[in-house]
Amino acid sequence: MPEGDVVWRSAQRLHAALAGRELVTSDLRWPSLAAVDLRGRAVQEVVSRGKHLLVRVAGTPAGPSAPGGEPAVTLHSHLRMEGSWHVHATGGPWRTARSQHGVRAVLANAEWTAVGHRLGMLDLVRTADEHRLVGHLGPDVLGPVWGPEAVERVVATLREAPERPVGEALLDQRVLAGVGTFFMAEVLFLRGTSPWTPVGSLAPAALRAVVELVHRLLVAGTKDVAQSSTGETSHGARAWVHARSGQPCRRCGTTVRVAPIGVAPHDRVAFSCPHCQPGPRPTDDGATQAPLGAGRQSLRPQRPARRG
Repeated sequence: MPEGDVVWRSAQRLHAALAGRELVTSDLRWPSLAAVDLRGRAVQEVVSRGKHLLVRVAGTPAGPSAPGGEPAVTLHSHLRMEGSWHVHATGGPWRTARSQHGVRAVLANAEWTAVGHRLGMLDLVRTADEHRLVGHLGPDVLGPVWGPEAVERVVATLREAPERPVGEALLDQRVLAGVGTFFMAEVLFLRGTSPWTPVGSLAPAALRAVVELVHRLLVAGTKDVAQSSTGETSHGARAWVHARSGQPCRRCGTTVRVAPIGVAPHDRVAFSCPHCQPGPRPTDDGATQAPLGAGRQSLRPQRPARRG
């Protein structure tokens, strides 16, 4: 699933292409939004909020042809596992191999066209009501107001559930917004902490160090298309443990393991090195594991998508 850095870069591309320009095409291929027409209205800005994208569109003034006018609205999208936004010159070819049947939204002005492909969620609300969709989120790791106060707020929230595994807590978007399984696994590896370590067994200073490292890695991720925690950008060298189950740890050679973390149906997967990350471990039968996406069956049944 795209994490905060990927969504942040998407917002930057969309903002550069759409902000300050009037929409000449508005095609929302979503059952509840099929009749919505935003043509003639200007995009004010595009911002990210954790893993959520918000396209804010100006309202229309009251007048003889529109007595009441229309309020400013926000088109909200979530990429889920496979979603993406792409930008190309209006009237030009869409230079990707992605299928037309996966298109969920098209927004265009005279210069640029933005295409939302296989989006996992699409909503339209008054901009004044955005809190209905993202108000539950914790501090945004890449938000404009991130700083020491946000770090302390996250640490305090983490400590409210001392028995919760730290890896599960970091994935909870109500705690902090923007972290997914990649950054959770990589940060905890770099900190030498098992994902199943109860939050309460970690000192406030250790939790603070985890949160600050999350921020540093996500900020670094905004600067390079290749998501990496190792400093390497070549394929297969970008992660210490994530998606490397069954392979030797890059640091000590111990076999990297993967197991579900969290409570169903909201459980995810956590990768870790048993040697470099001592502490509580999940029940593990020691069976051979393959890297994520290597043709094996999923660790758990597919479940309905959830809001994150």
